[in-house]
Amino acid sequence: MKLLEGKTAIVTGAARGIGKAIALRFAVEGCNIAFTDLEYNDAAKATEKEVAQLGVKVKAYASNAAKFDETQQVVEEIVKEFGQVDILVNNAGITKDGALKRMTEEQWDAVIAVNLKSVFNYTKAVQPIMWKQAGGSIINMSSVVGVVGNKNQANYSASKAGIIGFTKSIAKEFGVRGIRSNAIAPGFIITEMTGVLSDEVRKDWESKIPLKRGGTPEDVANTCVFLASDLSSYVTGQVIHVCGGMNT
Repeated sequence: MKLLEGKTAIVTGAARGIGKAIALRFAVEGCNIAFTDLEYNDAAKATEKEVAQLGVKVKAYASNAAKFDETQQVVEEIVKEFGQVDILVNNAGITKDGALKRMTEEQWDAVIAVNLKSVFNYTKAVQPIMWKQAGGSIINMSSVVGVVGNKNQANYSASKAGIIGFTKSIAKEFGVRGIRSNAIAPGFIITEMTGVLSDEVRKDWESKIPLKRGGTPEDVANTCVFLASDLSSYVTGQVIHVCGGMNT
């Protein structure tokens, strides 16, 4: 039997990158997929098509995860369409890097809104559904820089550190209803976001990683399957590092 057979997952920011890999990996395990991204564009349509080819129900939704009202509305639409929400993956995120002395208020506010407030928005929206079902798994995408910080990423690091505190708090609040809350802290993952880096910078990163390679979106997705499935039924309030040992 597939690990996520008969379950429904919401994955935010899943038109590409890590979110797309999670949606596809969940679908392989029999999970129905509702995913969001800022726009229903060609990338979202392509992901929707790829997931559908795996034989599960899938629908893409255009939604700004940073907007509370939009989030409430899209979750209502998902419940009407799918009937349940068993898994929530808060993956939506952006970067607006820069030294603090040059960082603008807009750069700070945008990153906090998309990366951190979105986690509040979606968790708040799915809480009554999971509460009624007396079960569910919430997976929040943090980062190793949320644990150790990083130069020129004060806004991003702060947002990802906030996710960890939120995750642990929700685990304590929701556990009484069998709802689990965990975070994943990816390290250097090869995506479009890191693809803009020079070979020199990429090699410098990889030299600091004990496994001597960057991670793949699939590495993160595999960990998500563990946290979404009953394999992790006694795991909550944890931060799992998917970083090749770089943060050990």
